[in-house]
Amino acid sequence: MSKSETMGEKRNVRSQSRSRLDRLFRLHSPWVTDRIERRFGRDAEDVVQEAWLWIIPMSAQETIRHPKALLLKVASNIAVTRARQSRRRAELLAGNTASLSDSYGADQSETVLLKQVMLGLPQPLRDVFVLSRIGGLSNSQIAEELGISPKTVEWRMTKALAYCAAQLRR
Repeated sequence: MSKSETMGEKRNVRSQSRSRLDRLFRLHSPWVTDRIERRFGRDAEDVVQEAWLWIIPMSAQETIRHPKALLLKVASNIAVTRARQSRRRAELLAGNTASLSDSYGADQSETVLLKQVMLGLPQPLRDVFVLSRIGGLSNSQIAEELGISPKTVEWRMTKALAYCAAQLRR
């Protein structure tokens, strides 16, 4: 068997796998989306799409016997993780913004200004900023907590600091 024939067979297998996944997606996604939305609320479509991204590599290695159950389980795990991260962010922000005046030696009006600036940060930048400056976590700890790379943490922190500096200069 020549190299080009082997490559052609691999393409054919990938094409069949993709069409099978497309069919499974159309068949099961609405049901799973509905279940996730009932149980966890909003962002169900995003959660289900992310679940499919987790399932694609699995399907390339083996046949999925119960795709609906697997999709529901993966989507539920993603939704639980997102809810946990959201709660953690809220706890850190709520618990630590109260101590801003202590941390920065600021009076009440300065504390309100700092809180407004932090709340004005886009969510990904705010998460990194709060975990670093208020939570006292290192870049690697933040990366692990948020499920991102340390380089992304550095980039977001740079952007967050630039944003805060621009807001405070006004």
